[in-house]
Amino acid sequence: MESKPSLWAEVDKEGRLVMPAEYTEQFGLKPGAKMRVEANGHGFKMHRPVTQLTKVYIEPTVACNLECITCFRNEWDQPIGRMSEASFEHILQGLKAMNPVPHVYFGGIGEPLFHQRTVEWIRQIKALGTNVEMITNGTILVEKKARELIEAGLDTLWVSLDGATPESYADVRLGAELPQVVENVRRLARMRTGGHFPKPEIGVAFVAMKRNINELPQIIKLGKSMGARHFSVSNVQPATRDMQAERLYTRTLRNIAYLPSGTNPYLSLPKMDFDENTREALFAAFNSGCNVSFAGNNWGGSNDVCNFIESGSMTIAWNGDASPCWPLMHNHTSFLHGKPRKVNKHIIGNVRERSIEDLWLDPAYMEYREKVQRFAFAPCTFCGGCDLSEANVEDCMGNEAPACGGCLWAQGVIQCP
Repeated sequence: MESKPSLWAEVDKEGRLVMPAEYTEQFGLKPGAKMRVEANGHGFKMHRPVTQLTKVYIEPTVACNLECITCFRNEWDQPIGRMSEASFEHILQGLKAMNPVPHVYFGGIGEPLFHQRTVEWIRQIKALGTNVEMITNGTILVEKKARELIEAGLDTLWVSLDGATPESYADVRLGAELPQVVENVRRLARMRTGGHFPKPEIGVAFVAMKRNINELPQIIKLGKSMGARHFSVSNVQPATRDMQAERLYTRTLRNIAYLPSGTNPYLSLPKMDFDENTREALFAAFNSGCNVSFAGNNWGGSNDVCNFIESGSMTIAWNGDASPCWPLMHNHTSFLHGKPRKVNKHIIGNVRERSIEDLWLDPAYMEYREKVQRFAFAPCTFCGGCDLSEANVEDCMGNEAPACGGCLWAQGVIQCP
């Protein structure tokens, strides 16, 4: 296999950094694009321009056919609705007007396949020549629906699996049966064409809790048996008081130190075996509160980094409201430090009134994205000592809504596929 040639940037006579054309196109480095730059070890890191929209999350509905113990719908009073054809048409036209067309991900609070128009909408967006993903609980992925998704050109199908046995799976996803979901996914995998690279690719999304974390190896094995190429693991975000007992990140939050330098102590480890000789020492090292590098790769990830902002994404709820991220799409309650935390939604505008590009380039929204990249918010995730941490309305540093200091997504604790 021929190796990919190296790409080089260079500094011109005026001292300006000139990037390879492949990168300027891929990362939207158009004249006037503004990027945050920061030192990073022996080099520097250039953040994605806040002007580049690369991914749009579309929520077809907040309705669902299951009652999962992890769902925010257990503790909210929001209306249950489905996206209208008119709202989607505004989205489609907005995407069509952009160059390049952002990637699209169908998913939100509800089950996308619970909306009868989702597959057709996937087909229409694929006709624009962009990448399209969707997440599903897999319960209504019948043969006809599988064939329609394949024919629509879906690129990646994420399936939520939170248990590797029928009993543990049903314990989380009330009303669902694991054998049926597995058969549905395996049937879709058999129906695909394309040799070594069939579409859609299959991904498995797993929500880790005390009750199921021991099944993660079995989940990976089960997913591979279904042809999965992607696995995404997230911690649970407690939506009810009882779900707090399922958290696997209590010590993790304590280890997110708030130092004047903005960094924790740094620990560099080499590659070595994970076995009975190293297990205890390595576990202690990983739980030490240090930023751990494993053979040059960051083990613990970054703190105070919003992947929604860093990746250049925006979310659109079923009613056409556009928000910066999935957690800010709807009012909901979660729990932080043993106390309820009210997250108020943050709406930029509505796609029925403004185009996607107009919403994305809204000056106030761009200013917000720059602020999130700097993450100049109070450290609520590991402090939580005052009443201000019980909502995202304001914080002790003077930030007003949305105050993101208590967001677990920004600490790498919760993540979406």
